[in-house]
Amino acid sequence: MTILEDLKWRGLLADCTDLPALEKRLAEGPITVYAGFDPTADSLHVGNLVPLLALRRFQNFGHRAIALAGGATGMIGDPSGRSSERSLSTPEEVAHRIECVRGQLQRLLDFQAGAKLLDNAAWTRPLSYLEFLRDVGKHFTVNVMIAKESVRARMEEREGGISYTEFSYMLLQAYDFYHLYTQEQCQLQIGGTDQWGNITAGTELIRKKASGQGWGLTLPLITDASGQKFGKSTGGGSVWLDPKRTSVYRFYQYFINVDDRDVVRYLKFFTFLPQGEIDALAAEHAKNPGARVAHKALAREFTALVHGEAAAADAIRASEIMFGGALEGVSEAVFKDVVGEVPTKSIERSKLGEPGFPLVEALVHSGLSSSKGQARKDIEGGGVYLNNVRSAEVAKSIGAGDLLFGKYVLLRKGKRTYAVLEVAG
Repeated sequence: MTILEDLKWRGLLADCTDLPALEKRLAEGPITVYAGFDPTADSLHVGNLVPLLALRRFQNFGHRAIALAGGATGMIGDPSGRSSERSLSTPEEVAHRIECVRGQLQRLLDFQAGAKLLDNAAWTRPLSYLEFLRDVGKHFTVNVMIAKESVRARMEEREGGISYTEFSYMLLQAYDFYHLYTQEQCQLQIGGTDQWGNITAGTELIRKKASGQGWGLTLPLITDASGQKFGKSTGGGSVWLDPKRTSVYRFYQYFINVDDRDVVRYLKFFTFLPQGEIDALAAEHAKNPGARVAHKALAREFTALVHGEAAAADAIRASEIMFGGALEGVSEAVFKDVVGEVPTKSIERSKLGEPGFPLVEALVHSGLSSSKGQARKDIEGGGVYLNNVRSAEVAKSIGAGDLLFGKYVLLRKGKRTYAVLEVAG
């Protein structure tokens, strides 16, 4: 299977400037391919990953990958797919974001095997405005630029429109492709379908200015089964790669809870599992969706790719705890992931001294039971768990010996309703 055949099978090939010619070029030997990203935050989010993972797929087939950080274009703002102007960032903010993202890219791309991370500020900032107008701007007509979807959509808005700054973005991205073509022998640019206008501007500049051949290949913008943009959590925020923004546990949970209709597609999009394994998972999923075998494979593979095997194992362990798994051998770091996901109430350490803190009162204090009477009924009914062990004694008290890591008590009512008591101080 070739890289293009793999992309087609995975549903990752949307369009190409000249597919037959690109297929012929790839058959001749390795090609240099790049994908760009503007550092709009100090972390990537999962919505950024399809083109970056595609770079790794090209690498796996023996090609050379370049991830291009927009140290220059990130200060301008790409109008593609946006209905309003971006807020301008300072050079210091952009440089900081690139450094933050560098570590994340090192997990996604193999820099030991020749992948590069470049910053387009290196060749854009030295250009004077007159040089750019003469050497780049003269190769484009305003008529063609206005016809691009990303520009036309913004111009048709009743309010705001598009600034000259963002209107010029296309030329900057075109110049990036030209520079990489001449300096890095890069012949292929990949990106989302919203980048088509910018990508084709680059192939045109290479043709006109260097009498060369460059290709553009777009990947689909990912949506879920309901048609919503991929990569948003249930709370509406982005799912980030930085664990400070999105914990590894929450990252894992996002993928284990994807819609049944999406899971096989996402296995193709976000893992490097071969076709045979994905087909087998798809068959198991079709036979018994409730077993969630495909979901677990997706969450495990992608979490390990982004955060490493150890972090993925911890996320799986935390997930097991949330489904009533035993706590023996669990690390404090894993348990803290659980604490971060459930309601937590403080308790004074003195209350755990003899004779202890009555379980009935603990259930009310934690919010799991509405009253002491209800708490007694919950306990008698067998639905109350202390540190994931069923506790059916109404007279039970919680003491210092029940503390996990010297400061936590995990309470549960029913199958999935949790609360944590944390010793204050």
